[in-house]
Amino acid sequence: MSLDVSTNTTEARDALHAEYRDCLEENPHLDRALVSFQANKRQPFYGWFKYKEGFSPQLVEYCLAGLRRPPGTLLDPFAGAGAALFASQDQGWNSLGIEVLPVCQFAIQARLDGRRVAPEKFAEEASRIEKLNLRDLSHEDSAFRHISITEGAFPPDTEAEMAGYMRHCRSSVRSPAIRRLLEFACMCVLEEVSFTRKDGQYLRWDSRSPKKTTGRPFDKGPIPSFREAIRAKLRQMKDDLLRARYWLAPHRGNGRRKTTLELRQGSCLEVLPTLAERSVDVVFTSPPYCNRYDYTRTYALELAFLGFSDSQVRSLRQQLLSSTVENRAKCEELRKTYEQAGASDRFDAVSEMFAGQQALREVLEILDHYRQAGQLNNPNIVRMVRNYFYEMALVIAELARVLVPGGAVVMVNDNVRYAGQIVPVDLILSDFAAGMGLQVERIWTLPTGKGNSSQQMGAHGRKELRKCVYFWTKPG
Repeated sequence: MSLDVSTNTTEARDALHAEYRDCLEENPHLDRALVSFQANKRQPFYGWFKYKEGFSPQLVEYCLAGLRRPPGTLLDPFAGAGAALFASQDQGWNSLGIEVLPVCQFAIQARLDGRRVAPEKFAEEASRIEKLNLRDLSHEDSAFRHISITEGAFPPDTEAEMAGYMRHCRSSVRSPAIRRLLEFACMCVLEEVSFTRKDGQYLRWDSRSPKKTTGRPFDKGPIPSFREAIRAKLRQMKDDLLRARYWLAPHRGNGRRKTTLELRQGSCLEVLPTLAERSVDVVFTSPPYCNRYDYTRTYALELAFLGFSDSQVRSLRQQLLSSTVENRAKCEELRKTYEQAGASDRFDAVSEMFAGQQALREVLEILDHYRQAGQLNNPNIVRMVRNYFYEMALVIAELARVLVPGGAVVMVNDNVRYAGQIVPVDLILSDFAAGMGLQVERIWTLPTGKGNSSQQMGAHGRKELRKCVYFWTKPG
């Protein structure tokens, strides 16, 4: 395909839309709360940690019910905070997750601990903490270890109380599971007691912080003391644990089918090729979107809390699926991974399929034209988009391989727009799936799409982008 970018053509994207038009189906039962974190806020366990990139357990239950399959093994290669893993396990499925972000790994472990501990024991420890003078327990050995991006994030009194709390947890709480839950509670309130707020691609800083900020002053409102915030979080967790006997019963031996939940730590780009062929019945996942979102910056407080240094955070950023402008290409590293696994042919087949995707080529050539003309707000956007789809093509190929015949993939994702160019993520990824032998059954769209940024609207006008849930099946 030779593209005259001066025409700003959409010919290849229009052809792709025509090919999959009949699969696009608006679903009135879906809304933004269901496919995002919003529906989790008042859910037991799910509301402990504000992981805004997750989806709701109700969405998992709704989609699994629609598949009408007997419980088997469910895989989430981008496990996040574990919504798909725990919701499917509650429905009688064995669940397997893959997750690279240590913040999410810790959240899943804490949820597992919550299913194992005696609620009364946790309540005793939480009540004991409420009586402590945390400031008096403060010691430099338990102080928050900042990285460059988090310096100045907390008021001094907050840091002192936090250090006292962590010292108590590490020196006085004997149960490892309860200790992890208490430490997790601390991680859950970091944003609340800080001068920061998670805001899209970065942390937004309150004007009261000692950190020098640029742009319009920001006031996040009242900032509670650490003592106030941790008390409220511990009471929430204690109440959830005490009330959740019904939900926890399947995991404490009430005669129902015994299920398992396993988490593999690392990038799914490296873990998926190690899974056995035809070993998974259903994949339920939501990969990072192609939207420049940098998890290592947004969750910088949590990563520092877990002990990550600046260099470790930079290294982690490169391990994530390429969805930020700082991600470098992983092609050669991944090629070696497949060579070592004796799967070079599979890697080459994916590379060929990727190179032949005409709608993607159209987008990349136009964006590259804008880059050369200095019309992109970041020249690395082209590289990011290319790497994102290349890596997702490999992921989809592996999902097709590990699925049993008759198995299904359910994927949540958003379309994106750069320099006015709409990138039909749903159609391109579905075309990859079809190229790997999967059947594109339907692409559910939400009744209300996602708006574009104010900068995009000012330059290119308002146009809603599809928010979608894809359904692909493996013929059997």
